[in-house]
Amino acid sequence: MCGIFGIITNVETALGPTLFQAGKRLAYRGYDSVGCATVAADGSIDLRKGVGRLDDVSARLDFASMRGCRGITQLRWATFGAPSYENAQPHLDSDGDLVGAHNGNVVNNVQMRELFLREGLTVRGTNDGETCIHAVERHLDRNGGDMVAAICAAYDDLEGDYAFLITHRDEERLYAIKKGSGLVAGRGEGMSVISSDLPSLLPLTRRIVRVYDGEIVVLTPDSVELYSVQD
Repeated sequence: MCGIFGIITNVETALGPTLFQAGKRLAYRGYDSVGCATVAADGSIDLRKGVGRLDDVSARLDFASMRGCRGITQLRWATFGAPSYENAQPHLDSDGDLVGAHNGNVVNNVQMRELFLREGLTVRGTNDGETCIHAVERHLDRNGGDMVAAICAAYDDLEGDYAFLITHRDEERLYAIKKGSGLVAGRGEGMSVISSDLPSLLPLTRRIVRVYDGEIVVLTPDSVELYSVQD
């Protein structure tokens, strides 16, 4: 199984310790690789990931020094693709504008990767978490930059049980969608958070929003909004 956690804050801050602690609370699910991504106020993305235990990878890559106003961490258990840097999550899109991670299994992963390659997207690994990001990317490139519409379209393309988090470097929002896998959001002071597991949120807030299948979550530091993929 995999575990995902995301946070968005109203000021740029040291997110590394928060992402690390969230990862510790997700570790019981089992994993073989781990990664963190932060997005700074200027839109720059800091992505650090690797194969191994959270403590070791964090020490080697210095997760504690990571700063930003948005952050994502993910613990991956290999399903599609062997444990490797390329398959560790989070993942970038072709141009490095999107970053995100998933939990669950996209069962048409192979077919979608073949489609992405035919369309000229940059596919770096074989993991279905990367497939989620490219599925949003290809629709975003076609619809003029509407993230919610692109995520709705990706939801229709991706088969299986999954949830994923994604953000665009130029938008002060964090997006998520649920289709079978666990997902829960929360509101804190000057921040919003979201995760595959409730325990990773409870140290940060007790104001919890349950997310159901077919719902898109749009998080800002001051709000949690829910949309239906159907309407």
